[in-house]
Amino acid sequence: MNFLALGINHNSAAIEVRERVAFAPEQVGDALQSLCQLPGVEDALVLSTCNRTELYVLGSEAVSAELADTLVAWMASYHHLSAAELHRAAYFHLGSDALEHVVRVASGLDSMVLGEPQIFGQLKSAFSVALDEGVVGAEFNRLFQRVFALAKRVRTDTAIGENPVSVAYAAVDLAGHIFTDLSACSALLVGAGETIELVTRHLIEAGVTRITIANRTLERARELARRFGAEAVLMADIPDQLIKADIVITSTASQLPILGKGAVERAIRVRKHRPMLMVDIAVPRDIEPEVGELRDIYLYSVDDLKDIVEENLRSRQTEARKADVMIAEGVRAYSEELRSLVAVDSVKEYRAMAEQLREQELERALRALARGDDPQVVATQLARGITNKLIHAPTAGLKQASVDGRADLLGQARRLLGLASVERMQGSVGSGVRARQAAQPQPLEADTGDDSKPGHTLQ
Repeated sequence: MNFLALGINHNSAAIEVRERVAFAPEQVGDALQSLCQLPGVEDALVLSTCNRTELYVLGSEAVSAELADTLVAWMASYHHLSAAELHRAAYFHLGSDALEHVVRVASGLDSMVLGEPQIFGQLKSAFSVALDEGVVGAEFNRLFQRVFALAKRVRTDTAIGENPVSVAYAAVDLAGHIFTDLSACSALLVGAGETIELVTRHLIEAGVTRITIANRTLERARELARRFGAEAVLMADIPDQLIKADIVITSTASQLPILGKGAVERAIRVRKHRPMLMVDIAVPRDIEPEVGELRDIYLYSVDDLKDIVEENLRSRQTEARKADVMIAEGVRAYSEELRSLVAVDSVKEYRAMAEQLREQELERALRALARGDDPQVVATQLARGITNKLIHAPTAGLKQASVDGRADLLGQARRLLGLASVERMQGSVGSGVRARQAAQPQPLEADTGDDSKPGHTLQ
């Protein structure tokens, strides 16, 4: 399986590194095309979320650590970073290990909040982008269809998906620890994507009724606000909205901070220093880190949610172990299917070769008959020619295995050729010397005519 997964996530790198390697949505198409120009890369997929940036590639030949080095160098160049710095933060998986890793990612088993469901949709969206860019071949498509099927089974057959949690849930849970009565709080949510939708849902479930959603596109904010009975505003209105907000949660795709220290400081003065919780769950960050220096501001980034995440981890370990067993079984079954496909291809190739040899000998026989040669002689030569050409390559391979002392290969070859096993053959010979002699394959008649061609050696 020529599959490689390389990435940087919340376990391997701090947010300062992750936000520098994140791909904005408008960059992904170009990045995919650039990836597929690298030597050895046939298909590619880029997954970039608030907690991870991962590259999945299918190699044109056996993938290796050298290809991982190439991908790290490419990512460093693309984001204008130090390759040495990325090497320290990056991890990679090859073959079946890579497949197991991506299924764990899709199942939420590798997320900061164990079992969170959002990542499954994010991976499917990333796959759709790769499809649209034309960088998904048949084998890559088959692999990811299996990934999605296994991940869906994990979430259906284990309790890992019950009471779903996510970074959005963790942010709201944090608010419950800061404020004693969430129903008395006002919330300002910045962004209108899936994460903010989840935040809105969790806030309402926690009792928050006054919610304002700010977005660059007012229509998108209104669409989300209508579904939850919230208010919609433009991002330009954020300074005024900050004055009323007890809870501020941001999740946009902006490449630059949208909330600075000055704007928050002015809002705090007008609020007469009533405390404000600010949770920045975007990568790159939406809120300048300096905001956390202000009195009465409780600023948390994605990394600060880890304590809540660890509590969730402890409660879900049993289900995670069940999921790991399911994934390992699924990956093993897929690997066996791939190996069977290799056998099918080999059978087809061998059959095609045999049919080509048959056609060649048949054509020669027909020419002989047309010349008036004796039909019995022609038929005999036809049978001999087909036989000699079919056994030429196996004969050469068996003789070479004998010369190399490869008794193991000889035994396998005999089984493949439908001959008596080496053990059975040895048992039919009286003495040990004769048994050893019998274990050596006897020379088979090989075609030496002008039409014969050397075949492949069994190795």
